[in-house]
This record gives sequence, C-alpha cells and structure tokens, in this order.
Amino acid sequence: MISLLFISVFANHFSYFCAMKYYIISGEASSDLHGSNLMKAIKKNDVAADFRFWGGDKMQAVGGFLVTHYKHMAFMGFAEVIKNISYIAQKMSECKADILKYQPDCIILIDYPGFNLRIAKFAHNNGFKVFYYISPQVWAWKSNRVKQLKAFVDKLFVILPFEKAFFAKWNYDVEYVGHPLMEVIKNEIKSERLKVENEKIVALLPGSRKQEILVKLPIMAAVAHHFPDVNFVIAKAQSANQTWYDEALKNISAKNISVIENKTYELLQHADAALVTSGTATLETALFQVPQVVCYKGSWLNYAIGKRLVKVKYISLVNLIMDKLVVKELIQNDLTENNLVKECGELLFNEKYRSQIMQDYQALRSQLAESNASEKTAKMIVEIISK
Repeated sequence: MISLLFISVFANHFSYFCAMKYYIISGEASSDLHGSNLMKAIKKNDVAADFRFWGGDKMQAVGGFLVTHYKHMAFMGFAEVIKNISYIAQKMSECKADILKYQPDCIILIDYPGFNLRIAKFAHNNGFKVFYYISPQVWAWKSNRVKQLKAFVDKLFVILPFEKAFFAKWNYDVEYVGHPLMEVIKNEIKSERLKVENEKIVALLPGSRKQEILVKLPIMAAVAHHFPDVNFVIAKAQSANQTWYDEALKNISAKNISVIENKTYELLQHADAALVTSGTATLETALFQVPQVVCYKGSWLNYAIGKRLVKVKYISLVNLIMDKLVVKELIQNDLTENNLVKECGELLFNEKYRSQIMQDYQALRSQLAESNASEKTAKMIVEIISK
C-alpha cells in the first residue's frame, strides 16, 4: 500500500517528473548568450525542462528545438525594419502559430521589444504565462510601452540598477536580478595570454550586423596605419558573414590588422584599448577593464529619427549606469578617422586618462554588484509555473 507520505511527496514534485515546456524568444547575439545561461539555470531547477526557442548557436548548444536563428531577424534601424516589414510580419505569424501548437507552460521573452511586445500581447490574450527577462529600454524611449508590459507580462526581470526605481514611478513592481554579464565574464576569464611581451593590442568591436560592420569598421580600421607598432585585432562575430569584413576592409592597407573569430572575451581580457560599437559590448569592455571609445554611426534617417525619440544623455551603458561621461562617445558626424586617432592615442599613452577610466570602471562594477541573474530568474520562473 502506497503511503500517504509518498503520495504527498510525489504530488509536490510532479513537475520534476513531467516535462515543463518553455518557449523562449531572443533576437540577437547578446540575447542568445543570456538565453543560453538562463536555460542552463532552468535545467538545474527543472531537470525535465523542454525548450523550444528563437535564438542562436549558444541556446541550441544547451538543447531543445531551435525554430528560427536570430541572424535571420537581425534588422537594424527604422529603414531596414520598414524594408523587411512583410518578412517580419510573416515570421510573427509563424511564431504565434508555433506557440499555439507547442502549448508551452510559459513564454520567456528576452529583450527584442519590437517583436516580443507583440508576442506578449498575443500570449497573454491566449492564456499563456508570460515572463520578460531583460527589459526593453523604455526609460530611453517609448516609455508608453510600460503600459503594455504591465498589461501583458506576468513578471518582468530587470538587469540595470536604476530600472527598478524607474518602473516604480509607473507603479510597476519588477524584479531586479542583477546584470547577467557579471556572471558571464567571471566564468570566461582565462589565464592564457594573447599578446607578445611589450606589444600593445587595440580591440576593434564593430558589432555583428551587416550595416554596423560596413559603416563603422572602415573608420575603425583606418586608425591602424597611424599606430604601426600597435596590433589592431578585429573581433569577428560568429554569425556574421566573412564577405562583410572583406568589403569593409578592401581599402585598408595597414599591415598591423588581424581578425579573430568567436574569441571576443579572450581579446578583451588582454587588450590595452578598444574601439567599440554602441550596445552591450560597451559594458562588456568595461567589465574587462579595457579603456574604450564608443562608436556610433547610422544612416541619416535612422539618426534623425533616433535623435528625436531617444531621451537619454548617453548612448553607452557604461555612461548611462554611472550617469556621467566615463568613456568618450563619438556619434554620427563625430565618428571620423581623425577623432578616433586622437582618442586612441589618449587611451594608449595618457596614463592619467587611463587611470581615471579604470577608477570609474571599479565604481561601475560596485554598482552592478556580484549577482547570478540567470539563477535568480530561473528559480523564480520555475517556482511560479510549478504552483
């Protein structure tokens, strides 16, 4: 005869014997990274977890079924989105149909607001539990999207220290879990050296999208011939096409430029300075303690629209979190070869300038604090859907 105690234990842990289904949507390289770590953490709390997702190679390596790779959805800027609007609408319809067919226990959305907020509404209206990990940057623009988040998301997990206070102004109680990059970089630090003694390295991080590489990399790479005794190393994104780099570098004659693929963190660990496209990479570079200059240049249309809509003082996460100009930002017309050469020289050879940046980086790390965002988020998600 089965004891009442056994029945109770079996009932309380039934979710661990019956696979819970998680549908996850991420739309870019950084989201693929954080999504993969979240999936690993979910599996620690739910050993039978079943994943179906939109993401990339890192998420696929964890396990589950990859529906669509993010590289097929990597459209940057207003003009590019409008140009591909019918394709995006088609993928949106496919996603909705796939969710209905899969019938997940929850849907986890990671950043990627243009797509994910529409999925959040659809999912909520169809009775699915909706979680949002890594909030859209509604504090920068389109703050009315907070109303959508409140209406359609069951729990929002934020990663920047000022976000909880921002959402409190909207009477929206969110979970601050810390920044997932803290755990990523802690786990990625290696002892091997990439450089030869007495040689300096400047890391070039032009981004992973075609438009970013074609527009910004030629300007970044042109700096190399001004510093012939310095190694300039381009971090090639695994998802990017080699022909984009070939096109961007076709007029660059400097011999001190090289390319490495899928080793960005190893490069940053040993770089003396970096020229970095705006985005998550600016924070990654800071956490590796590399003095940097932040680069942004888009089409005149994207820049004109963005300048009218975005309501923040800075474009880099480093400066936004610190609420001051820690690292130089060269934006649009200011992103020139001459300006980059000047700033690169300061980063490499002005010890007072480098020292101040390093001090600010330490303060930045203190603000973010040590955390395990993936573990915290995963534990809360599993607990909620297991009830």
